[in-house]
Amino acid sequence: MDLALLRTFVTVHRAGSFTRAASLLGLSQPAVTSQIRSLERQLGRPLFLRGSRGVTPTTVGDELAHKIAPHLDALTEITEADLDEESVTRTLHLAGPPEFTAERVLPALTPLIARGLSVRTAFGPTEELLTGLAAGHHDLALTTTRPRGALLAATPLCDEEHVLITGPRWAAHLGGPAAVRAEGVRALEAVPFVEVHESLPLITRYWATVFEAEPTASAAVIASDLRAVLACVTAGAGLAVLPRYLCSAALEAGEAVALLDPPVPPLRTYFLVVRTGTLALPHIARAHEWLLQSAGEW
Repeated sequence: MDLALLRTFVTVHRAGSFTRAASLLGLSQPAVTSQIRSLERQLGRPLFLRGSRGVTPTTVGDELAHKIAPHLDALTEITEADLDEESVTRTLHLAGPPEFTAERVLPALTPLIARGLSVRTAFGPTEELLTGLAAGHHDLALTTTRPRGALLAATPLCDEEHVLITGPRWAAHLGGPAAVRAEGVRALEAVPFVEVHESLPLITRYWATVFEAEPTASAAVIASDLRAVLACVTAGAGLAVLPRYLCSAALEAGEAVALLDPPVPPLRTYFLVVRTGTLALPHIARAHEWLLQSAGEW
């Protein structure tokens, strides 16, 4: 049986769509459809049920995929094995949020970069990053959402602690963390919000988790980069909720003040996401493993 047909079949099974599989394989959609029909004729069984939103594998299709996918991935690994010693000289297409990628991920990859790995980065929101990864535009993505389906494989990377901070002048005006602990969210009503989006995603989550309440004001400042949010807070613009890794230096230097230290702080999990089967490629596997090891120290 033609291995190319099996490879196309597994890609369609993982992608859930002829169109998406065609993009991943670098083929036209009619070519993918033709290959699947050819395989179905050879087997004498339908492998997929066609629908308006993609395809669903039949029982036969699921069984075939589970039997052959590990072997096809192993063949890919074998054919790429001769590249292992030179894998760090290949290009890694990395996608993630700009702050986390800049502050955590790229510095962690520095030893591999020093050995010759080339890195090309793309930034954006989680949904956009996962779409680009599924389409083959990226090799590895860092997201705060675990993707669904068999096309993408996610591994938890690390948890990010969120901290409620403000500048020293606002902290003094409020009476410090003791006043916030005593009065709760009411103590913060006069302080302007600084956020990354009009929907107040970080503040809303913190308010719900710590205060069991919803914020009642809109943001005074919207800055789409968390580093800009931090700069506004240290300059005295108001309060914000930020990842601890991003604001720890400002807290230690006295440029910002943590207004609360809740027993269970809000956390957000980052995932390391790849297309299923691509960890057989040595340069992706090495970067993936390196980041997992590095995250233990974050």
